[in-house]
Amino acid sequence: MRYFYGLTAGLCWVLGGLSSAGAATAYVSNEKDNTVSLIDTERMEVIQTIDVGQRPRGIILSHDMKTLYICASDDDRVQMYDIEQQRFIGDLPSGADPEQFALHPDNRHLYISNEDDNLVTVVDVEKRDVVAQIDVGVEPEGMAVSPDGRWAVNTSETTNMVHWLDAKTHELMDNTLVDQRPRHVEFEPDSKTLWASSEIGGTVSIIDSDSKLVTRKINFSIKGIHRDRVQPVGIKLGADGRFAFVALGPANHVAVVDRKSYEVVKYILVGRRVWHMAFTPDNRYLMTTNGVSGDVTAIDLAELKAIKSIKVGRYPWGIAIRP
Repeated sequence: MRYFYGLTAGLCWVLGGLSSAGAATAYVSNEKDNTVSLIDTERMEVIQTIDVGQRPRGIILSHDMKTLYICASDDDRVQMYDIEQQRFIGDLPSGADPEQFALHPDNRHLYISNEDDNLVTVVDVEKRDVVAQIDVGVEPEGMAVSPDGRWAVNTSETTNMVHWLDAKTHELMDNTLVDQRPRHVEFEPDSKTLWASSEIGGTVSIIDSDSKLVTRKINFSIKGIHRDRVQPVGIKLGADGRFAFVALGPANHVAVVDRKSYEVVKYILVGRRVWHMAFTPDNRYLMTTNGVSGDVTAIDLAELKAIKSIKVGRYPWGIAIRP
C-alpha cells in the first residue's frame, strides 16, 4: 500500500505501514538514495520510506519529539518534517553544505556545520531565520551543545580542532587541538567532559570543559584488522553511565568503552563502514548505521552483542529514534 504526503519541495511517495503499538521508530538518512527509512524497533523492520532532499546526512529530533530535522547537504537546506502530520512543513536556511547539527536545550536554536564555507550557522527554528554565522576551522563537521546550554562545540576535520562557541553570544571562545580529522563530539550529561573522535588519528580525546584541555586519549586495536582501518566516528554515551560506544568506521566494529577507566572492554562486529548510532528509548538496543553494507545493526545492550541487521537504503548515514 502507498500513501501520498504533501511536500514543500514536491511530491513524496511513502511506503505505507503502521508501527506496533508502543514501539519506537528509528529514522535513518540514506545518503545516496535521498530517502529516510523508518524502522519499527519492536518488529525490527522497515515500515516506511520517505523521499527527502539531496544527500541527507545529519538527522535529529526536536526535544519535544514533534519535528524531525534533516540535513539535505547537496540542497543547502535543513528540512523540517512534522511527525504527527507526516508531512514536510518547511525548510531552514542552513548555509552551504550542512552536514551535522545540534539543537540547543531551549529547543529553538539549531547549530549547523557548513563544511564548504568553514562556518557554523545558528538558526532560530521558530522564526526560521539565521541568528549568526561563526567562522571556525577548515571543513567543520561534528556539532554538539552542552546539556547546560553554555557551549556549542564544533570540530574541523582539516584544522584538527575542537572549537568552543559561547551559546549566548555566539562567539568563538577557545580551541582544542586533537588528532587528525575529528568527526564527532558528545558531552557527558553533566557538561563537564567532552568526547571527540578523530577518524584518521584513530583515537577518541577526552576533554575537560573548563580547561579545554585533553585529559585522556583512547586508542583502539582489533585483532586481524589493520590499524589504518580503525577509524572512530560516531559516539554514544549509555544512559546508565557505564559505557561509551564508539563506531569504528571501516573496521566494521563498535567499541565498548568503560566510562570510568576509559578502557575498551569489548568490540562488537556490526555491518560494513559503521557511521552513527542511537539508543532506543527503553535503552534495550543500540542501533548503528552501516554505510557500505546498506543496513542498520541492532545491538542488545544487556548482552553487548549484535542481534539483527535491517536492510535500508544506500549508504545509511544518520539515525534518530522517537518513542
